[in-house]
Amino acid sequence: QQKINVMLNGFGDKAEIERTRTELEKTFGVEVAYSAADMTKPEEIAGMVAEDPSADIKGQTEQVLKRIDAALKSAGTDKSKILSAQIFITDMRNFADMNSVWDAWMDPANPPARATVEARLAAPKYFVEIAGVAAK
Repeated sequence: QQKINVMLNGFGDKAEIERTRTELEKTFGVEVAYSAADMTKPEEIAGMVAEDPSADIKGQTEQVLKRIDAALKSAGTDKSKILSAQIFITDMRNFADMNSVWDAWMDPANPPARATVEARLAAPKYFVEIAGVAAK
């Protein structure tokens, strides 16, 4: 029997989540393993930029992700619980460099929904800014 993993957020209490799991199994004929994130107080990841803007986009991305790790740890969560991320870069030609750092950092078992857009940031010295939401 095929097994799928599902993140059930906002589905209510444990009994309701169990009913949803059972319904998914009956409907799709698969075994459903699930985790339910605590969404009572989601952690907002404010738009973060590099502390040392003299670095290239890879270096700035590494710095931002380290800052996100520290902020999440301080809030009692971690990158595996990031639900969504918005990445702003100043030039889409730098996407591959930024993305290589992101991919190396991200928990491959729990990738969040993500959007990456080209944008003018607050100061020209910044090449990347990242914001998002994480569960506890």
